[in-house]
Amino acid sequence: MKAKHLIALVLLAIFAALLPESASAAAGVELLRTSPTAGGGQAYSLTLQALGLITVLTLLPAILLSMTAFIRIAIVLGLLRQALGAAQTPPNQVLVGLALFLTFFVMGPTFNQVQAVAVSPYVEEKIPFEVAIERAVVPMKKFMLAQTRESDIKVFMELANTAPVQTALDTPLMVLLPSFMTSELRTAFTIGFLVYIPFLVIDLIVASVLMSMGMMMVSPVVISVPFKFMLFVLVDGWALTIGSLASSFAPALP
Repeated sequence: MKAKHLIALVLLAIFAALLPESASAAAGVELLRTSPTAGGGQAYSLTLQALGLITVLTLLPAILLSMTAFIRIAIVLGLLRQALGAAQTPPNQVLVGLALFLTFFVMGPTFNQVQAVAVSPYVEEKIPFEVAIERAVVPMKKFMLAQTRESDIKVFMELANTAPVQTALDTPLMVLLPSFMTSELRTAFTIGFLVYIPFLVIDLIVASVLMSMGMMMVSPVVISVPFKFMLFVLVDGWALTIGSLASSFAPALP
């Protein structure tokens, strides 16, 4: 139940932050009512919350790709498979599953913080829905800011004509999300380049040996793939790659 509350609140937080106009329009529908609170805020009815959850569930894949460690992990694992020359082994389902669970592992501290500061107080009815949304967005922003280069944020701030912010946490999500994704793509390809080098050396050695032996008709790939597998197994490549990926993420900002 806690996991369901956590996912629902994070999704609603992103939905409310990115689409404020849609949320306010939905609140104006007669059957979906809101009521003012004593502090001047708005208390959303259960019907409106359910509608928002159902709507935002369609954005779950994009949210997972945009705001978590999934981008870097999935790209590096894909490049590793290409470097091994193993075609479709491991299959896509295995790589995606591994990337997904590794993402949950990396994002664990962030999700725990969201659980502590937003989900639990909201479920226990200690804070209103709006406050829970604001609190849930903060840990996600901290994680993304820790992985995002300042140069990427600056580029998108200029493209969006956004005024300078006082603190990093004040960066709008519409600027932070593409900046984070751009930084993750660059980091993933940098790691992928380092992963490729040992296997590229094996390909060059095998091609040179075959050419010197006059075996022009033999494909170097057929000979090099077993040696790549042997090297990868001897160095415990999967544990090394996954451990390096997990440790490559900077800790979230305090």
